[in-house]
Amino acid sequence: MTEIKPLGIILAGGLATRMGGGDKGRLQVGGQSLLSRVVGRLSPQVAGLALNANGDPERFDDLGLPVIADSIEGFAGPLAGVLAGLDWAAEQGAETIVTAAADTPFFPQDLVTRLTAAAEGMDHPLVMATTPRTGDEALKSGGGKRINRHPAFGLWPVALREDLRAALNDGLRKVVIWTDRHGGREALFGADPFDPFFNINTPEDLARAEALLK
Repeated sequence: MTEIKPLGIILAGGLATRMGGGDKGRLQVGGQSLLSRVVGRLSPQVAGLALNANGDPERFDDLGLPVIADSIEGFAGPLAGVLAGLDWAAEQGAETIVTAAADTPFFPQDLVTRLTAAAEGMDHPLVMATTPRTGDEALKSGGGKRINRHPAFGLWPVALREDLRAALNDGLRKVVIWTDRHGGREALFGADPFDPFFNINTPEDLARAEALLK
């Protein structure tokens, strides 16, 4: 029996304040936009793809993707994008989605496979990507958790969308609080020679991404 792939949602609903605002996914790295790189990495891994973004959807017409806005007002963070994706997936008759951030051009090309494998046996597949802390990060963590969680990269079940909607309407914003509440698991990815979930928040990050490509 062929396993049904989840739908993919690219999360691009943030404000990009540290980059001066605007659509961060339009920034160029190696002559290609961040969004184009993310689409190219995620689309082969999923059954269909949509973009979560707020504002005028026509500015993304060139991508040829459905554009879905947050239904929770006030830029409620990545969980609002997850909910928008789950609502869209429910309309398509899908059971799960995988999310990826629009500003993370190097995430693993086996992201979906690894997240799905980690969810084996779960009634409601709910898995977040993680990487080990290395170098100074590990030293600073002391006796705390020795991993970095990447809440924008996860496998999410459509069956829990109403629970997520209620939590967001109650003011919940922290992803791990909600995932822990539902017994969410973690999929550990390697971070050598660099964390593949490295995301671009500042002009310095953009310069680093250019250097990594070279």
